Amino acid sequence: MSDHVLICDDEPDLREMLAEYLGKRGFRTTMACDAPSLRDALAAGRPDLILLDINMPGEDGLSVLRSLQGPEAPMVIMLTAAGETVDKVVGLEMGADDYLSKPVDLRELASRIKAVLRRRIAPAAEGEAPERTRFRFGKAWLDLDAAKLIGEDGAEMPLTSMEFDLLKLFARNRGRVLNRDQILEGAHDRSWDPFDRSIDIRISRLRKKIEANPSKPEVIRTVRGVGYIYDPR
Repeated sequence: MSDHVLICDDEPDLREMLAEYLGKRGFRTTMACDAPSLRDALAAGRPDLILLDINMPGEDGLSVLRSLQGPEAPMVIMLTAAGETVDKVVGLEMGADDYLSKPVDLRELASRIKAVLRRRIAPAAEGEAPERTRFRFGKAWLDLDAAKLIGEDGAEMPLTSMEFDLLKLFARNRGRVLNRDQILEGAHDRSWDPFDRSIDIRISRLRKKIEANPSKPEVIRTVRGVGYIYDPR
């Protein structure tokens, strides 16, 4: 079955253009004009990904994004007006998987959607040799098989697909310093700008979840001028 994209934007011409373009490229699309209609669409069926406009009348996109947390939440690409850096940073901190500035380049949009959807966890191949699947990250455990972050109390902690990719990358490179290019290669699509702050934002967000003292991280440490290292000791 084709991937389902929910387009939520208050501009009808843009909604229809995006739906038509993505439809011709094999995506199944649903349209919503505001937060209430988006929630109605979610009640009717869970999409694989939401294109979410930030500046909508009534409840804005950031408020909607805040409500889309949890392991079953769809992936989200934010649509922001050009130059809205603050909204982009806040959105990434709140768990958005990617963002695009308006006016949207349609080819880039399709590429970003495919890149985000590729982050979904693929089932292990039958007969594949077992590997270590649980890793200690400070006050939490990462379960690779279940794609979950488990707290000390046994409760699942909210984790976006990008955050999972970052933790998985660090888990597979224990004790090794990873520079920005290696992180981009291992946990991002290469179409991302290598000077984008999203990596730093997401690592800061992860530290708040796993570190005893996020202001003095000991699990995922910064190696000044080089990158980051996962040191479970």
